[in-house]
Amino acid sequence: MVSAFGFLDQLYVALGVTVLVAVLAITSAEIAVKAQYFIMAAIALSLVSLALGAPLSDTQVEMWGVPQGEPFWQVFAVFFPAVTGIMAGVNMSGDLKNPSQSIPTGTLAAVGTGYAIYMILPVFLASRADAATLVSDPLVMQRIAAWGPAILLGVWGATLSSAIGSILGAPRVLQALARDGVLPSWLSFLGKGSGANDEPRMGTAVTLGIVIAAVCVGDLNLIAPVLTMFFLTTYLVLNVSAGLEGFLNSPSFRPLFKVHWSLSALGALGCLGVMFLINPIATLLAGAIVASIFFWLQRQELQSAWGDVRRGIWMLLLRTSLFQLGNSPDAKNWRPNFLVLSGSPMQRWGLIEFANALSHNRGLFTVTSILPTGSRGVAQQKDMEATISNYLLKRGVQALVRVLTAPDPYEGAERLVEIYGLGQVMPDTVLMGNSKDLESRDRYCNLITRLHQAERNVVIFREAEAESPRPRRSYRQIDVWWGGLNLNGSLMLILADLLRADIDWREAKLYLKLVVPDETAADQARHNLDRLTDDLRIRAELSVLVANGRPFEAILQEASSSADRVFIGMALPDDDFPGYYERLQARVAGLPSTVFVLAAPEFRFTNVLAED
Repeated sequence: MVSAFGFLDQLYVALGVTVLVAVLAITSAEIAVKAQYFIMAAIALSLVSLALGAPLSDTQVEMWGVPQGEPFWQVFAVFFPAVTGIMAGVNMSGDLKNPSQSIPTGTLAAVGTGYAIYMILPVFLASRADAATLVSDPLVMQRIAAWGPAILLGVWGATLSSAIGSILGAPRVLQALARDGVLPSWLSFLGKGSGANDEPRMGTAVTLGIVIAAVCVGDLNLIAPVLTMFFLTTYLVLNVSAGLEGFLNSPSFRPLFKVHWSLSALGALGCLGVMFLINPIATLLAGAIVASIFFWLQRQELQSAWGDVRRGIWMLLLRTSLFQLGNSPDAKNWRPNFLVLSGSPMQRWGLIEFANALSHNRGLFTVTSILPTGSRGVAQQKDMEATISNYLLKRGVQALVRVLTAPDPYEGAERLVEIYGLGQVMPDTVLMGNSKDLESRDRYCNLITRLHQAERNVVIFREAEAESPRPRRSYRQIDVWWGGLNLNGSLMLILADLLRADIDWREAKLYLKLVVPDETAADQARHNLDRLTDDLRIRAELSVLVANGRPFEAILQEASSSADRVFIGMALPDDDFPGYYERLQARVAGLPSTVFVLAAPEFRFTNVLAED
């Protein structure tokens, strides 16, 4: 415009045209789209006029540029925004009658037409004028064309076409983002529509403000590379999304125009490669911006109606992992997979807190609640599971949740142990609270027997009565009453060491306590325990206690009265197991919180400790 009319100022012309285009978009999208037909006619006229033009001189096509020319990727960065109009149909999808058909057809037609014209034009110009003329005269096409003014009409038309497409598309994207709750709440006004066609006038006004700021900068060579980075990032993310959906072959992903996922992956790599070639620093900055937006959206905890591809990725990884686990447990990587028989988490929080301390977001555990038969329907059970899950998450606990109905809790627990799990990922350790109900003591002990027969580890957490609440990170002492490395000893040592790895227990000392009859046996016991802890690389304080005729109960009460957690092994269940359990309760009465451990009969926990 300035070249054609010398008295005009470039900035004022750009601002005026920007405002007029925005007014056209605000007035009616339909009118703006119809205006594109006149613009297309002007562009077609300019191309025909250029094709009918005559050469300025005899020339030789320079296929690889000329000396002192601009670097290829710098020119590419400036030129790239010219081809971004292919996204106009996607941005306008809400206004299309049949988007699923129109977008692929229109996009491919735009790509094909644009590619043909952009590939023909450089060769055509190089055959009509020499390289020096092409570099020095930006409007050399006007001199080559049969009718020079037609070139100006084409340039103006192409510029207006891009401007109209962007000013129509961008506000609609803002409107959709605001309505989906993606934008901050203070930008929710952008989701409002006006008129019968739901025009995004507020979004258009905001877009106009951003465009005016860019126009005021006035340097195309500065703005274009920035735009190129934004567009390439957009295409990169689109290709990644399409590639992942195609690779996962999700049933919900059924595009009418199918593209193999490898082509999408190639497109994503191409976008990333071009970004680094243009400007590596800007590429890293763009990646940081995308990552920031992603993590910000994660914190928003949006409830999307359409889901996202990440669930499909996790499902694929889960399937692969399940089959890779094999059938034989690996002692080197073993850690307990807890089934926590907690009932209501609010009432038995100590049990869940203990399981969480042992797993510390590395292992699995499932919080279960068993309800009376008929008290809840299937839908209500699902709702209750969701409620418990939300409660756990709010308290910083990552756990699976299962609600089951059964005639009584003991039968329900047996059912869970029998059926709950997926492939080789099944709970191998049942964590339950201590039973104080004497009337159901036999049923409780029978459940322990059945769990042991099912080759599950049984861990019973007995909370100290009237235990005063402790401040966080105040735990100092863990007592493990040692009875040997085999049977329960190895599992107790593993659980105590896992507990000490929790952030609240890291300052605690682990004490291995062993009772011997006399001083003669004490020296040998200390030597054996010292060698054992060295071999197992377990940091533990050794405490060998001499009985001298005192009963074990008295020694236990005296030695562990100041402990924060006490681990004691249980005997193998037999016919008199209820009587044994009653005596065990009397033995630990008055002690701090105590953990009873009964190891599964077939798994060798000594291998877990002995593995490098």
